[in-house]
Amino acid sequence: MSAADGRGTWTWRQTRAQCLANPRRLVIAVLLAVASLAGAWVVYTFVKLPMADIVVYRAEGEAAATGGDLYGFTVTRWALPATYPPFAALLFIPTTWLSLATLKIIGVVVNAGLLALLIHLSCKAAGVRRSAYTAPAVLGATALGVWLEPVFQTFVFGQVNLALACLVLWDLSRPDGARFKGLATGIAAGIKLTPAIFAVYLLVTGRVKAALTALAGFAGSVLIGLLVLPGASVEFWTQRMFETGRVGKAWIVDNQSLQGLMARVLHTPEPGIVWAVAALLTAGAGLYVARRVYVRRGLDNWGVLCTAVTALLVSPISWSHHWVWCVPLIVTLAAHARDVTWRWALVGAVTLVFTARSHWLVPHAGDLDLHLPWWHQPFAAPYPVLGLALLAAVAWWTRYGPGSPGQPGLIPQPRADRPRLSTESRAG
Repeated sequence: MSAADGRGTWTWRQTRAQCLANPRRLVIAVLLAVASLAGAWVVYTFVKLPMADIVVYRAEGEAAATGGDLYGFTVTRWALPATYPPFAALLFIPTTWLSLATLKIIGVVVNAGLLALLIHLSCKAAGVRRSAYTAPAVLGATALGVWLEPVFQTFVFGQVNLALACLVLWDLSRPDGARFKGLATGIAAGIKLTPAIFAVYLLVTGRVKAALTALAGFAGSVLIGLLVLPGASVEFWTQRMFETGRVGKAWIVDNQSLQGLMARVLHTPEPGIVWAVAALLTAGAGLYVARRVYVRRGLDNWGVLCTAVTALLVSPISWSHHWVWCVPLIVTLAAHARDVTWRWALVGAVTLVFTARSHWLVPHAGDLDLHLPWWHQPFAAPYPVLGLALLAAVAWWTRYGPGSPGQPGLIPQPRADRPRLSTESRAG
């Protein structure tokens, strides 16, 4: 297996040599990335899109540093409260050392770097190491990725979604048996609870040591929070974490989870037991599909993606900017497309879903979200609809074991020279 074919071992040294040999491509990619970010900044400036969440993070850090009431304040004109565990508030303390204007600029720059890193990690996980280490390709993809709606919204709100996705994807794409594999995933869960589902994925795929390491990382974050902020920790873990309404209204189009979809379809702000049962069934089915694609196809990357989609579906609230996992999904689909026309059409269709912003185009002022006609519903919930379709497609594709006669070709079986995620990681 050679590096030249895009599936072998490719290193940063080769990347540097490639850039020196053909600097024109690098310059064009850099200019494209700068122009894209500048365009996003122009939109932000003229439309007056606030980085509200970064204000909340700063307030959390200030409360943690000064001993204030971590869960008693609200900030911004939307009266936003703190919703993350105390451990996250401790990590936000450095944000108080900077002015808010400086912090917003740094937030944009850091998120741009994290987007490039997520694309790099996604390429590695998908088995296309040469693309992962090709600077013009990563920069060009970053320039385009900014305009994916979940990514753009992450920039707009100053969110931590890209950081958490990078942390989890880096951790899970390491070889099985790698030292402290699972720890970063546990820490991510300590910052924002949703990544805890990846520990369950490790467990159901038989990687008990990594799952226990993730649990240890999560428990460590809880312990640190308890030691430094004991009062806030008791309040969060016994009360605040169960107040899902504290995060926001579940029925608005901003919420692209299964609960948001069902609330709008049923025209009720509280779908109640109907949603609870659907979420439970989806969680079980999603993890089953993730395990099956790992066991029957050896595709850990697809297992991770199915787990991420499952988490976004069953979470009570998944704001549209939480769906930054669209980046590794699109990269993975493109990596498998090869020269098959319909697969490239699928890549284009998925990319279109994540750029069209259809949920912002349906009537949603006031409580109109709850009164949408049936034909508006798919446009109001594009991400959960796509997520459910993805899980169904992977379940259909993995209904046979590898090599079974007549098995469908939704995702091509890795060739002998195409490494699986864990094997490819060992090569690096």
